Amino acid sequence: MRTVSVVVPHFESPHDLDLVLTALELQDHPLDLLDVVVADDGSSVAPDPGPRPYAVRVVAQADEGFRAAAARNLGAAAARGEVLCFLDADTVPEPGYVSAVVRAVAAGADLVVGRRRHADLGAVPPDRLRRWLTGHGDAPEVLEEPAWLADAYARTDDLRAAGDDAYRFVISAVLSTTRRLFEEVGGFAESFRAYGGEDWEFAHRCWLHGADFLHAPEAVAWHDGPDFGVRTSEDEAREHRNVEGLALARLVPGPATRGRVLVWSHPDVVVRLDDAGASDAQVVASVRSLLVGTDAGVWLRHGSALAVLDDPRVHAGEPPREVLRRCRFQVSLDRPVVLAGATLAELTDVAPVQLGGHLLVLRTRDVNRGEGVPAVLDAPGVEAPAAGDVDLQRAWGREEHRRTTRFYRSLRTPLTASERPIDSA
Repeated sequence: MRTVSVVVPHFESPHDLDLVLTALELQDHPLDLLDVVVADDGSSVAPDPGPRPYAVRVVAQADEGFRAAAARNLGAAAARGEVLCFLDADTVPEPGYVSAVVRAVAAGADLVVGRRRHADLGAVPPDRLRRWLTGHGDAPEVLEEPAWLADAYARTDDLRAAGDDAYRFVISAVLSTTRRLFEEVGGFAESFRAYGGEDWEFAHRCWLHGADFLHAPEAVAWHDGPDFGVRTSEDEAREHRNVEGLALARLVPGPATRGRVLVWSHPDVVVRLDDAGASDAQVVASVRSLLVGTDAGVWLRHGSALAVLDDPRVHAGEPPREVLRRCRFQVSLDRPVVLAGATLAELTDVAPVQLGGHLLVLRTRDVNRGEGVPAVLDAPGVEAPAAGDVDLQRAWGREEHRRTTRFYRSLRTPLTASERPIDSA
């Protein structure tokens, strides 16, 4: 039987916290294997969990604004369990919640999402809650569940068949992970300082790390009040989406989170290019070919061409660990190449793929799961020839510029004999 730590981030909500701690007393998981950590986010009065039939303690951080991500990390650092259950202070678990999570982990899940239901618990005292959860009292008013989550879980076989968008269906109020996964991916990103988004960013890194996700519908917890989308006005919801969207765009690559065109410090595609022995012109021609229409960053093994390249997407050396944790695709080239027939963005859509023995495109999730070299190696109709001899001015349109200039001059002055094409009439 596993020791489970329940981490409860809290701020100025003693009634809600009392309900959660009372509900944890009713868990059918052995209480001597339950380790509860209340992670206080700077409440003016420190929370007092009181005597409980399980181990419980409080850790706290200073009040520096909304820092739920940092509070969860603080609680996880103090926790002792092999499994970490994160429950928001306004989300009350049913008696079978922890054991359902443990079963999911035992079956192979690295990240488990419970079922968050909604009820009006604001006026429910602990004794009434206890009677309701044990089947001896009336239920509070039950509120509507968000349909988009239920639809997503049904569509993805409870996340077993999810793709790169799996992170969008992970909510931190009912999120559990193995301690191993949590530590390997580095916990929650503490740069999130407003409500929402930190759970998606964390889940995105877990997915790329190779984690197996599972929605456990039998792990039910009740949120006090309606879903966020119901309890806010359209103007408030729009402002929230913008704040959350900008925070996610910085750290979660992909067109669904950041659209296209803009340049970000965490690219969707990481390219490692061995530029040993190549001329600056060959490297520049190759980099230009790779970056066309692609949210990518290029890391040159030697980087001598950086003396002439000012593009912020091009770097020398190895990609930073934080960049590799967040990119969806990784590309390796043993020499500069110039793509023909497809852009790198189009190749990532069919990854894994290899071209000509020089260019290998892999999914980061596959790399971290040890999938190795792909079985499908070639993309028909696409070439990646070595850059070879490059004339950048001609490649970039010098001849076209000359023809255009002649055309505009002809509107004013007839061409001289030497300027006329030899096949002109």
